[in-house]
Amino acid sequence: MTGMMVVNVHASDLKTGAVLYKAYCTQCHGLEGDGYGVNAGYMDVQPRDHTEAKEMNARSDEDLFKAVKFGGSAVNKSVLMPSWGNNLSDDEIRSLVSYLRVLSNPEK
Repeated sequence: MTGMMVVNVHASDLKTGAVLYKAYCTQCHGLEGDGYGVNAGYMDVQPRDHTEAKEMNARSDEDLFKAVKFGGSAVNKSVLMPSWGNNLSDDEIRSLVSYLRVLSNPEK
């Protein structure tokens, strides 16, 4: 299944997603989401570039949700991607997924 775009996203969801992204994701994925966070240089596998539309659009919202909640290995990606399901609620993870869609498709 190809990536699904988030529709009818409320501005508050995007704001929540942006705040959570900054707190939980930028250390590896970078402030701009380009995969060049402060930890990236110490990792054997480079973090995903969330600004790469083609790659991100190939992922469904469900896959992105699963990767955040259960970690990279849950979607056959890097085991270095931690699971955040014990730290974030499902609604918070959905807000993060919405924000990921904005990072990879800023004109949407």
